[in-house]
Order: sequence, then C-alpha cells, then structure tokens
Amino acid sequence: MKSTTSKITQTLSILALILGLTFSANKTALAQVEVGTGVDLVSTYVWRGVAYSGPSWQPYVEASAGSFSIGAWGSQGYDGFQEMDLYASYSIGDLSVGFTDYYYPGSDYLSGDSHAFEINVGYGIGSISIAANYILNEAADAGSAGGDMYFELGYSGSAADLFIGAGDGWHSSTGDFGLVNIGITKSKEIKITEHFSLPVSGAVIFNPDSEQLYILAGISL
Repeated sequence: MKSTTSKITQTLSILALILGLTFSANKTALAQVEVGTGVDLVSTYVWRGVAYSGPSWQPYVEASAGSFSIGAWGSQGYDGFQEMDLYASYSIGDLSVGFTDYYYPGSDYLSGDSHAFEINVGYGIGSISIAANYILNEAADAGSAGGDMYFELGYSGSAADLFIGAGDGWHSSTGDFGLVNIGITKSKEIKITEHFSLPVSGAVIFNPDSEQLYILAGISL
C-alpha cells in the first residue's frame, strides 16, 4: 500500500500534468494566463446545507487560461474554524469537470487522513444547472468515509437563484442519502461612488436532514 504522503504527492503530480498538457496543447492560452484574487466576508459559512462556522473571511487565488483554471480557496472563521482547499477545473462547452482537495488545518498536512479528494462534474442547460460530486478516499480527519456523494439542481432566474441538493456520507447526520440543502440566493451591487460598487449577496437555506434554517449575507471584495 502506498504511503499517505505518496498519495498526496501523486495527486499534486496529476494536477501539474493536467496543467502542463493543457498549456502545451494551446500555447496561445499560455500567453493569456490570468491570475485573480479576492475575498468574501460571510455572516455564516454554510456549505451544502451544513453550517461550519459563524462570520468568516474567505479568500481565494485563481489562475486561468482558456477553459482551464486552478486555484486555492480558504475560510477563516472568527470562531477559529479553518478550511484550506486546492482545486482545478476544465470546461468543455456547457460541461465542466474538476477536482477538489479539502483540507482542515490542525491536522498534519502530509497525512492522507487530512485530505478529502473529490471529483466534480457540472452541466448547464440555459438557466438550469446540474452538479454531481464524489469523494474518492477515506479521510478520517476530514470527516469523510470515502464514496460520499452530493448532487445539486439549480435554477438561475432574473429575480433570484434557487437550488436543491441531496447527499450522503459527510453531508448528512446519519450518513444515509437524503435532502440536505434547499435554498434561494440573491446577489446585487450597491453603488458606493460613481466608480465603485460593492457586491453583496443574501441567502435563505433549509436543511431537511438536520432541520436547520440559515439566513446569511455576504460581501465580496
């Protein structure tokens, strides 16, 4: 059996290989690499119907070239909760495929038990979006038993966005498959000056599995 460190090294090598092949296949894209960064402030960190933290800063850094992107995203809660993720994705028309590495500081970064590796697939049809996600490995420190699944159906409307999601494993209180994430979100920009507007968002989320209701807001900088 490969060591957990070797598994992480192998995963990072695969990501680097995908990045290299993408750039080699499209040298024009290599010259057009764009790097972006930003940060969101949310009143409550709720992910797939589960509240992980109260008010949190959520920074990100992302590099993109054509249809390929690779980045890092984190969440730092005022209550001390932390999450640091790496991800990569590639889009082919309305179809997107990706890979996410979830890590929660406090455990050894080089330990395989600290990382949950997830395959992400999404498809858009007009205003309708469909997403499917699957955890590849058992990650004790990350709370995943492996094989965890999550599916989400979304609708983007002029008035607001709606979504409904179901999952098992670390998404539900019992580990069994069920509805865990139903909600509505709305985003807008508040004009501060003639040349500056502040993006804000709000959401109402209900988790039928845990019977919890969340109302939250966010600001993007």
